[in-house]
Amino acid sequence: MFFFNYYYFEYYIFMIPALVLVFAAQIYVKSQYGKYSQIGTSKNITGIMAARDLMAIHDVHGVDIGMVDGQMTDHYHPAKDAIFLSQGVGNSSSIAAVGIAAHEAGHAVQHHKNYFPVKLRTAIVPVCNFGSMLAVPLCMFGAIFAAPFLVNLGIVFFGLAVLFQLVTLPVEFNASRRAIAYVKSSGLYTENEIKGVKRVLTAAALTYVAALAQSLLQMLYFVMRFSGRRRD
Repeated sequence: MFFFNYYYFEYYIFMIPALVLVFAAQIYVKSQYGKYSQIGTSKNITGIMAARDLMAIHDVHGVDIGMVDGQMTDHYHPAKDAIFLSQGVGNSSSIAAVGIAAHEAGHAVQHHKNYFPVKLRTAIVPVCNFGSMLAVPLCMFGAIFAAPFLVNLGIVFFGLAVLFQLVTLPVEFNASRRAIAYVKSSGLYTENEIKGVKRVLTAAALTYVAALAQSLLQMLYFVMRFSGRRRD
């Protein structure tokens, strides 16, 4: 079958390092979230309060804060100029809730301050999404019909997916830096609470690093497999 001809054993062997990294990052972020979602802040500051406080410090106003179902589904929606927090974050006064909500507020600040990596990521989203959908089919059809042009085009589209992951890193790291700077400078949090926020956000950042590693290895695999540099 076509499916198994593509997803053969060699591919999984090649991708093992990235898959292990992704799995480990997910376990780590869940463990840190689980730990610090059970520890409350001394001043009972909720996620919503922390997000509003951080935005006020940066003179960012008019951003709506709504609720969303699920766990760790928190995000900032630039088109709606709104932050959406899960119940376990928005209405919680845990250390994890403060860190995650402040991180999302950091994204809102980026948007309002015209942070360049955010503008760049927004600009490339359509072409990167388009490219990621076509990359595998192009490589496969190019290989089947001995059409190097299609293979090369597919690899270029894989590169667009890698580019998106690469541009995402500074966006996420900067939002976390803003969150950590807030909890350090506000005077509202203890040293242990600051340390907990750092650990939660560092764990979350590792998931983006793992995603980039996975995309890079996937692109490298197709380059090696279909570019003619390697022969079966």
